[in-house]
Amino acid sequence: MPTEDGPDLRHHGDAEVRDDGGSLVDLAVNVRADTPPAWLREHIAGSLGGLAAYPDGRAARAAVAGRHGLPVERVLLTAGAAEAFVLLARALKVRRPVVVHPQFTEPEAALRDAGHTVDRVLLREEDGFRLDPAAVPEDADLVVVGNPTNPTSVLHPADAIASLARPGRVLVVDEAFMDAVPGEREALAGRVDVPGLVVLRSLTKTWGLAGLRIGYVLAAPETVEELERAQPLWPVSTPALAAAEACVGPRALAEAAHASHRIAADRAHLLAGLARFAPAGLRVAGPAQGPFVLVRLPHASAVRRRLRDLGYAVRRGDTFPGLGEEWLRLAVRDRGTSDGFLRALERALER
Repeated sequence: MPTEDGPDLRHHGDAEVRDDGGSLVDLAVNVRADTPPAWLREHIAGSLGGLAAYPDGRAARAAVAGRHGLPVERVLLTAGAAEAFVLLARALKVRRPVVVHPQFTEPEAALRDAGHTVDRVLLREEDGFRLDPAAVPEDADLVVVGNPTNPTSVLHPADAIASLARPGRVLVVDEAFMDAVPGEREALAGRVDVPGLVVLRSLTKTWGLAGLRIGYVLAAPETVEELERAQPLWPVSTPALAAAEACVGPRALAEAAHASHRIAADRAHLLAGLARFAPAGLRVAGPAQGPFVLVRLPHASAVRRRLRDLGYAVRRGDTFPGLGEEWLRLAVRDRGTSDGFLRALERALER
């Protein structure tokens, strides 16, 4: 879905590993490796005996509400966070939506598909892609921002994002990767003091459930009601509801917290390895705080193709508004995988 400004908003990392990319080492998709864990697969499999009945989301909804200390009226379960973007675009009556870029492109694509004209606020590399609240037009009545932001891996201060709230404005914060941040610092999920706040969460990234489609919205009850009216009946399947309930339980939260610290250590290892390519012109956006890093390097498109020949898939950056062909996004993997990638990158840069 190219726009008049060029980027293909419908291009996502999975395109790098489909078809002939299936055998590549995947640094293009931001799903935690070795997931879902065996205990979660077994829990989901245990729900299959109930497939003859229509899905009942009450228990999962209550579990999500409890995880964030909210009443159930503030929770809406969705078929992945992507469905939530479509619901927001179709259900809310807005005049001037603004998307803060570079970020995940699906929110803008959904708004455009719903007939909206979308304004962009482009964060700048020279500012470290950090949010400048003053850059958002005062009359914007819908603002979308990611935190931590895909693909820049920047974690914006919660206070800076909250300062965007205004009477009559919906403030959408995509926290799909927040549980990969140790302590979930700067999270707004669970806050009820920010007017117009809508927080989106995904269980896809940390738990490896991209094929199951499960996420949720946290918002004021009246907003939840509006979005729910735009959903079809039974939008979330019984196995997805079972997964949602399990993934917000104590065992899962402890495992996710442990994984977030491991990701931080693995990211530090990757960044240390990337630093040796600075003489070749490689620069890392940051400081990176998510389970991926964004790098800029000369001839990145050619390097990406060479990396494919060497067995590694990385995410092109030019489909994100505000970036260009010189950008690549790299998922954080374990040290052994990163070391193999760094050796391949050295070979790719030598050619």
